Amino acid sequence: MEKSRQNIAIEQRLTQRLTQQQLRFVKMLEMTAPELDEEVEREMEANPALEAVDAESYRDSEPSALRITPYAQRSSSHDSDFSEIPMADTAPSLYDSLISQLGQLHLEPDVLTAARFIVGNLDANGRLQRDPAFLVNDLAFSEGIDLPQKVMDEGLAVVRTLEPHGVGAVSLADCLSIQLEYLPPSQERDDALRILNEQYEAFSMLHTHLLVSRLRISQERVNAAIDLIRTLDPKPGASIDSAPTSTNTIIPDVIIDTSGPEPVITLNNRIPELRISETFSQAETDMKKRMEKLKDNADREFILNRYNDARDFIRSLQLRQQAMMSVVTAIVKLQREYFDTEDIYRLRPMMIKDIERLTGQDASVISRCTANKHVALPWGILPLRFFFSDTVGDNAGEEEGDALTNRKIEAEIRRVVDAEDKKHPLSDEKITQLLTDDGLNISRRTVAKYRDRLGIPPARLRKQI
Repeated sequence: MEKSRQNIAIEQRLTQRLTQQQLRFVKMLEMTAPELDEEVEREMEANPALEAVDAESYRDSEPSALRITPYAQRSSSHDSDFSEIPMADTAPSLYDSLISQLGQLHLEPDVLTAARFIVGNLDANGRLQRDPAFLVNDLAFSEGIDLPQKVMDEGLAVVRTLEPHGVGAVSLADCLSIQLEYLPPSQERDDALRILNEQYEAFSMLHTHLLVSRLRISQERVNAAIDLIRTLDPKPGASIDSAPTSTNTIIPDVIIDTSGPEPVITLNNRIPELRISETFSQAETDMKKRMEKLKDNADREFILNRYNDARDFIRSLQLRQQAMMSVVTAIVKLQREYFDTEDIYRLRPMMIKDIERLTGQDASVISRCTANKHVALPWGILPLRFFFSDTVGDNAGEEEGDALTNRKIEAEIRRVVDAEDKKHPLSDEKITQLLTDDGLNISRRTVAKYRDRLGIPPARLRKQI
């Protein structure tokens, strides 16, 4: 039995281990534009074999020299509607704050690795959207690190102790419960914990009579507990990442100019053209001739390591930029009507598999190219994931031009809610009926789902007296 378990573990490790260059490529795919710029700058400082090519030396360089260009049809500093895109705020992000706190704890190396990975998977509100059970495989695939589930669970427990309290939660009830645990003990706190842990559905519907009867506590205690819950922050991470500021902290990764007959795509990087320095390139070429002179194995190893590192870095960077351009070009092609009209109703159903079919890129590459990346358009900055949407409702079988996407559903719900009488807000059932009357055949459950995604409270909470 022991031998069988060992064989299974070995097989799993062989299928998940990635090469060093593959890991570098994967990490580059996940980087945003500013992160990539910083990575290139760090690598150039650390590796003397890597150098920038200025315009003059670029023309005089040998044809065999390895180079990397930004893969942009035009410079990201061209005069256009995008010239006023602001730089990022220097205030620390939620990620930076949490990573800094982890650095102050005395954790086992594996637990620290798990906690750092979990922090990297939190959304802007501090919520863990990924099922913790899947994080072990995610880490093995993206980082080539195998950790037991127990260690990942320990890492999550550590993250849930960090500030602002509530980060690392897997649901709203969980987020609020974490915050309550850090409040001084009191009857109100204990009642609030019971409400969230035992009767959350009744609480979300504000059925206080059910809370009274099921928890066997008085109406006064229920009211006091609910008042306490209302003082909690449902989006603790946003208090850091969305701190009040007049500066837009988002730097787009891609700029698309739609002013001409064809959209012009630019990767928003400040990356110079790179090549292996002539000294290292010549040293590698003449290595056999110079072998006798390089008696010291350390000298030979230094030259080869730096040369290979520079070559692999340039190649990984080329592949990253090519992948980004390929994916964004495919998005523009599939969503061309939207880019031509700025009309959200022109968005067509599009999923990762559609981009995969068009580009030949692997689904994991496309996912990393679009995760946490933004595109600047003349009418605003949007997440790249904005353009992905599935077909919704009974219209799924209709012709492509008539199919509903989740973006259209969200836009219609927003339109109806914005126009409602705030003294008599519309229920989900009424919104469903209005949309059906307009020819949008979707269910009440779908309306509730997308209303919640838009951050629109239910009707009873939108009522204004």
